[in-house]
Amino acid sequence: MRSRQKGAMRSVFWLLGLTALAVAAALLMGDNNASVTLFWPPLRYDISFNLFLFGGIALFLLVHLALRALALLRDLPVQARRWRRLQAERAVVSSILDALSHQLAGRFVRAQMAARHAVELLQQPASAEWPRRHQWVVLAHLMVAESAQSLQNKDQRDRFLQAALQPDLQRNAPEATEGAMLRAVHWALEDRDAAGARARFADLPQRTTRRIQAVRLKLRMAQLGHATADALDAARLLAKHRAFSPDAARSVIRSLLLDALREAHDPAQLQKVWDGLDAAERQTPDIALAAARRASGLAAQAADPALLHQQIREWLEPLWAGFDQLSSTQQHQMVTTIEPGLASLDAPGLAALEQRQRQRPGNACLQYLAGQACMQRQLWGKAAQLLGQARHGLNDPVLLRRTWRSLARLAEERGDEAAAQAAWKSAAQID
Repeated sequence: MRSRQKGAMRSVFWLLGLTALAVAAALLMGDNNASVTLFWPPLRYDISFNLFLFGGIALFLLVHLALRALALLRDLPVQARRWRRLQAERAVVSSILDALSHQLAGRFVRAQMAARHAVELLQQPASAEWPRRHQWVVLAHLMVAESAQSLQNKDQRDRFLQAALQPDLQRNAPEATEGAMLRAVHWALEDRDAAGARARFADLPQRTTRRIQAVRLKLRMAQLGHATADALDAARLLAKHRAFSPDAARSVIRSLLLDALREAHDPAQLQKVWDGLDAAERQTPDIALAAARRASGLAAQAADPALLHQQIREWLEPLWAGFDQLSSTQQHQMVTTIEPGLASLDAPGLAALEQRQRQRPGNACLQYLAGQACMQRQLWGKAAQLLGQARHGLNDPVLLRRTWRSLARLAEERGDEAAAQAAWKSAAQID
């Protein structure tokens, strides 16, 4: 609407201007009796002033048009060269677009042919004057290399990739060459070549390694090379920049954390991984249980196993508040992880365990754990009572077998051979 109003106003002003010009011309020429005398010896010409004026204007226009025509004639070769260059540039752009379209459509042979045609056009001497030639050269070679990778022709891929990464191209088309280098890392990861991917990644400029795409490649590279610590750093950086959805970020980080805990080969390395966790991760049941179970498996390598078991109980302490919300498998894992350290449990720890059992009197896992703790303290009667209750609620074969074996030992301790034989038999019958 506003542009239409501007056009109407412009038309009004043009009309007023033409009207004023017509009025001025009428006033000047309407009653003008002046004449102009031209001498061309031996002749004399008398003409009116109006005719002289119109003749002068017509002569000026004629000369102007003649000069314009001459200029156009002189510019014809330049225009022809410009047109040919424009057609060649359009042909290159069309070939690159065709190559990209065929590549996306999965027609890799046609994509390679179109990209090769673009490379041939760019090798002509006339292309040296094109303003964005370096960028097109990189893209054309990159498309040939991309299609070669799709066709598993690695020799051709490497040859055209090397042509796209020439020093003069890196200097004049840095963005395009950085993209080619990122694609090279991606191709190495597709080939599951961790060493090649690391070498390609090391060649990237420092500014490029901080980009989201580069961090994604770093994550895949670390996972391929089983560098869990590097993969975890990359995953956390991607989650910070919201490169993943929240659920996907939690899943990836959780998986990497579990791998890092499983790969810890000694208590010191495990402690280092644990110290790298934040508060929310330490309170996640799967992660805390995985750390505790790995620490329990490394107890034989610890200089002070009792101190390590104390540390395990500290790691699992936040889980007691939500013990009822844990799955049965997680409850069993928590019990079997704490059980080896019951011998080093002090009096306050035993009192806290009994308090938790009294708060959940129907939980068979806590009955079992409290019963085993009492058995370690030679509290035979209390241990027999708790383990006797636990055998009715346990459904885990391992815990149930341990319960019957403990009941058998307690029966032997009080001299009841018949009850001991029955308990050993029940333990033996569990699959």
